[in-house]
Amino acid sequence: MTAPALVGISHGTSSPEGRRAVRALHEAVAAALGTRHPGASTSASLGHVDVEQPDVPATLASLPPGEPAVVVPLLLSAGYHVHVDLTEAVAATGDRTVVLAGALGPDDRLATVLARHLAESGWRDDDVIVLSVAGSSDERAVRDCHDMRARLASATGRDIRLGFLSAASPLLPDAVSQARADAPGARVVVASYLLAPGYFQDLAEGAGADVVTRPLLVPDGAPPAELVDIVLDRYDSAVSASLPDR
Repeated sequence: MTAPALVGISHGTSSPEGRRAVRALHEAVAAALGTRHPGASTSASLGHVDVEQPDVPATLASLPPGEPAVVVPLLLSAGYHVHVDLTEAVAATGDRTVVLAGALGPDDRLATVLARHLAESGWRDDDVIVLSVAGSSDERAVRDCHDMRARLASATGRDIRLGFLSAASPLLPDAVSQARADAPGARVVVASYLLAPGYFQDLAEGAGADVVTRPLLVPDGAPPAELVDIVLDRYDSAVSASLPDR
């Protein structure tokens, strides 16, 4: 039995460390795909919506002729790249059946990873926690970020603030400054809700917090099992909903 190809599409980055981290996630997903679907012939490919090559059309064109595919956005929120760029790229594919899966977040399992990173950073009971997100001009993505803030608050039992690195407010440096004003003498800890190292992680680390956690993925480190499971779940859900006969 042949299952649709899993085509993971990341944002893309110029950071070598970020590229290695995303590649490690792709390799972990590819290895787990066969375990989850024993006896099925499956493949996994990696492409990018911006910055890097191959882009989405080139990634899909690299598949065997006529092979169906599920595009899984390796993006934490469903904003412009999902609703416009990836939607249009999938619609423009005429030589095969291609469906678009959901973004990786919001998801309680991502909150679990964030909470674990906070614990690893040595957070204290009196720390003020700010969730750092990339930000978007798309209100749907902004809502996703607020959703993840609420999920992290539930997972940790702590009040969690939110700071954006672009396009929405409050911007992270402002959120950090406000946290200091509201809790004089307390440490401000930024929980990085970013997929991998790169430009935005650098911005988060320069926003003035006392501690900044690492992103969800790190170069030369094993991807969190939760993240691998989410990618596979998004793929399986899309297959079940749109390709039921496969």
